[in-house]
Amino acid sequence: MQSATLRIGGMTCAACAGRIEKAVRKLEGVNAATVNLAAEKLFVEYAGGERTLAGIKEAVVKTGYEVLDKPKGTVASIPIGGMTCAACSARVEKAVGALEGVESVSVNLATEKAAVIYNPQSIRISAIKDAIEKAGYKALDFSKDGAVDEDKLRKEREIRVLWTKFIVAASFGLPLLYIAMVPMIKLFNLPFPRSLAPMNFPLIYALVELLLVIPIICAGRRFYTVGFKNLLRRSPNMDSLIAIGTSSAVAYSLYNMWRIAHGNFNAVDALYFETAGVIITLILLGKSLEAVSKGRTSEAIKKLMGLAPKTAIIIENGVEKEIPIDEVIPGDTIAVKPGSKIPVDGVVIEGHTAIDESMLTGESMPVDKKTGDNVYAATINSNGAIQFKAEKIGSDTALAQIIKLVEDAQGSKAPIAQMADIVAGYFVPIVCVIALLAGVAWFAAASAGLAALPPGKSAVEFSLTIFISVLVIACPCALGLATPTAIMVGTGKGAENGILIKGGEALETAHKIQTIVFDKTGTITEGKPKVTDIVAASGVEPDYLLRVIASAEKGSEHPLGQAIVQGAAERGLKLFAASHFEALAGRGIEAELDGAGMDGGGNNAPGSQSEPEAKIRQRRRILAGNRKLMDERGIALGELEADSDRLAGEGKTPMYAALDGKIAGIVAVADVVKPSSKAAVESLHKMGIEVAMITGDNKKTAAAIAKQVGIDRALSEVLPQDKSNEVKKLQESGRKVAMVGDGINDAPALVQADIGIAIGSGTDVAMESADIVLMRSDLMDVPTAINLSKRTIRTIKQNLFWAFGYNVLGIPIAAGALSLFGGPLLNPMFAAAAMSLSSVSVLTNALRLKRFKASH
Repeated sequence: MQSATLRIGGMTCAACAGRIEKAVRKLEGVNAATVNLAAEKLFVEYAGGERTLAGIKEAVVKTGYEVLDKPKGTVASIPIGGMTCAACSARVEKAVGALEGVESVSVNLATEKAAVIYNPQSIRISAIKDAIEKAGYKALDFSKDGAVDEDKLRKEREIRVLWTKFIVAASFGLPLLYIAMVPMIKLFNLPFPRSLAPMNFPLIYALVELLLVIPIICAGRRFYTVGFKNLLRRSPNMDSLIAIGTSSAVAYSLYNMWRIAHGNFNAVDALYFETAGVIITLILLGKSLEAVSKGRTSEAIKKLMGLAPKTAIIIENGVEKEIPIDEVIPGDTIAVKPGSKIPVDGVVIEGHTAIDESMLTGESMPVDKKTGDNVYAATINSNGAIQFKAEKIGSDTALAQIIKLVEDAQGSKAPIAQMADIVAGYFVPIVCVIALLAGVAWFAAASAGLAALPPGKSAVEFSLTIFISVLVIACPCALGLATPTAIMVGTGKGAENGILIKGGEALETAHKIQTIVFDKTGTITEGKPKVTDIVAASGVEPDYLLRVIASAEKGSEHPLGQAIVQGAAERGLKLFAASHFEALAGRGIEAELDGAGMDGGGNNAPGSQSEPEAKIRQRRRILAGNRKLMDERGIALGELEADSDRLAGEGKTPMYAALDGKIAGIVAVADVVKPSSKAAVESLHKMGIEVAMITGDNKKTAAAIAKQVGIDRALSEVLPQDKSNEVKKLQESGRKVAMVGDGINDAPALVQADIGIAIGSGTDVAMESADIVLMRSDLMDVPTAINLSKRTIRTIKQNLFWAFGYNVLGIPIAAGALSLFGGPLLNPMFAAAAMSLSSVSVLTNALRLKRFKASH
């Protein structure tokens, strides 16, 4: 199964999105199709390769929309010097076009630039420039910063065109509204040209209104071309409603102009040119504001894309050379200077530095990097100069994967949106029927004398006003934008905080979570055992005790032994040489230490003052291991018995040491709790969420950790393969369960849970299995993710309530519900203003999510 994301042009409302989804889903080989109206993208899953994808594009075009394809290769615009005529540009095109890896080339003589589409994996820009030079022309330097961001340019152009259209419409709409309204306002004596007085010069008055409305109709011509085309296809959308409503007003006004021209001067009161003009002007204003707001919903993606550097310094034959980032290939040696950004993912081969990875993990402290360590694109080299080997480039880098994850999430739909989608599919045809029925009913009632008409209105005018108002006030846009805008801003905000949410469904489910199960090792704890306590027997110094045990454990591969060696290294203790080392399976070790002939306080033993050399070389026999080893050798704990029980009760592992057959002390080792674990559990409790822990440890250790962190339920002695069964048991008790883990053995449980949350420091398998990925190992990101989900879903519900509420209240009012009880009739111009505001209000409400603050 393959997936693709297509940019779609020409959509205006939820009906458009629904129509494309319906058309694409019908195709053979298509598994899923989802349209994001706010992002103007179609996300499809399909089988069958390029043929199926071509069929999908064809289906979109047949439905009446455009597929905005990106060039397959990289686009570069290269300035060229020395061209004088068309033959020069043809020669350059021929020279560049003959290169392997160049897909197309077009030279513009007027701008003196070559637009080249090429495959950076096959050819570098330097080779293209060499070909231009060999053809006899000068290839000038160009900056990749100027490379075309087609999507951004297209949206900016769209916003610019909409504002231009609105300004044109408003320039003619305001005079039109003034001319239409002033003769009706008797309360104020507003200036008005006598030559346009409607009762004296009705035909001139009507012609001026017509001349003013024509430019407005031209500015809004897209409503008519798209609206009527969709109407003829029997799939009307929002444009169709506007086109029918304003066309009815203009047609009725033209009929009354004809009556005026034939001597019926009273028909001047039945002109509705200003209604059509003002409706189009207001809707163009709404569309302009909507386009600006929609652009802001995807700012998180733009911000992520902007993090990547545009160039890289590669080393070829010992010489540094700066090239565009698109030309880097795996295996290149790249030099990075202090303060520069890492251009692609790779492995350090020379040098030492600290790198700021906060854009990737959210972690503010720079991370030390040395030979063999991984580095990631867009992270910042703080101080040292390094060289690294490029491994992952382009869409394979960690940054690109994050961007794709966020884009996919923004394209997905939350289950809460399904009702809105169903309603939107039938919305426009139903509105058309309501408008027609309301208009006909009021006309019949008024003609039969069953309804009182407003002063000066005929039955036709009254019913036409009703018809136009219903068509114009209905807003399928608000329905279509309610969910995707909130999801786009929510997932983008998550990405900014190092929380990657993989889809709308995960975002919605997260706010319903009642129980969160944490894996212990590597999630609640650091996952690496550390020395926590040193309890020395009488007359033995703690550092000396740690030093002798670490000396014995130096060659051990056991994690506890390694933790003790690490503990000694952290304290700067020099180890003794060990000999006659013997590993005692399941119990510990036995060894002899050279030069350990000191007393417990670290001084030479008696007689050492006179024979220092002999004493330094004195050997001591050490036993280090568990309680079982001490009991076997008959070594009594004595005064350390109480400490032994206390340490075991705290879930720590005591390592007992005996020197020359006598107890010397205990060193306790434990997998220490992360600093953020307790705070995260407290935050979850405040949200009313039960917290459980799952571990393979014994009950005593599990209970100790649970008590330390404040966990409600400890599931101990659970084998890795049984973790998913424990999650299932919790689900069977009727609870919504989230699982937080980091290892391969957590993957089945992450999949089983209603929401799987993977820690970013974990394995790729865990992250693949999860619904939410936390880029850093800070557990405070778990309550942050839940809070973000709650805020996003609350915003979606607010948007849907407003969108449905607006239409449920607005359509009956426009249909004359208030007039039934002697109330006012809704003017179509006010209906248009309300419709425009409804879409903008939904977008503005979604943008409030940008103010979301993380829990820490």
